[in-house]
Amino acid sequence: MVPPDPVDARLLAVLAESGRAAVHEIAQRLGMDPREAAMRLITLSGSGLPLLVGVECDPNGVRRALANAAAYGSYAGGPPSGPYAVNQSGPHPVQQQPYPPQGPVSQPFPVQPQATWGPPQSAGWVRADQPQPKPVVSRTGKIGTALEADSLEGARLSIQLIEVVDPADFLFTAAGYKLAEGERAVVVHTEVTNTSQVPYTSLPDMYLVLVTKTGETVTKAPVSLSSRPAHKLGVAPGETAGGHSVFVLPDATEVIQVRWSVRPEVDLNTLVWTVED
Repeated sequence: MVPPDPVDARLLAVLAESGRAAVHEIAQRLGMDPREAAMRLITLSGSGLPLLVGVECDPNGVRRALANAAAYGSYAGGPPSGPYAVNQSGPHPVQQQPYPPQGPVSQPFPVQPQATWGPPQSAGWVRADQPQPKPVVSRTGKIGTALEADSLEGARLSIQLIEVVDPADFLFTAAGYKLAEGERAVVVHTEVTNTSQVPYTSLPDMYLVLVTKTGETVTKAPVSLSSRPAHKLGVAPGETAGGHSVFVLPDATEVIQVRWSVRPEVDLNTLVWTVED
């Protein structure tokens, strides 16, 4: 069996400490993208290591997420993320482990008839049993602006772009990291407030990206800075959580926007902040 590379070795070391952990928890401890951590663990599982990678969910929560997604059109799942370079080893069959369903199946509530107001055909005529237009919510702003969005679980979020440090090379190198020739670091500070009664269970900056002048996107680097703590997983109802996201990009690249999405792709919940010189 081929020895794992240093990143794989760190993944295995963290996993070996507890023996069992969620992929996003391991990724958070290492400052990695959970998608890369999952791909590496699956590959290691097939290399002959005594390692099983599974998935578990709350059926009712998944159904609610699908129902929320349906409000923005049909949902067939997000596109596959970009490939990651992972060292390959010999094939090994991966055992599948089923998980029992949790909780009863939710039932729809009957719609109660509502009153109407105003003369028929007038502006005051309102029927609550008919679809009503949703209020227009701003999805764009500048640094310092708080914008609102809904999570897939139904949590109502207020996300504020606090600060963009560009360049942030001194913060990056002070944390013990090294930039390659022609690279620079950027640090983005955001705060997320859960204004609903529904827990937000995702990593707040999972799909936070920088948008360049040429229209390309830059995803965050799998590092965390001791002087600028990273986001932690989830935000409880009524709470505000802050965190810093680190990006590494070519020194000549011009950043014009910071973009936040609830999914890998852009949708109606996507928020955009303009970055001015």
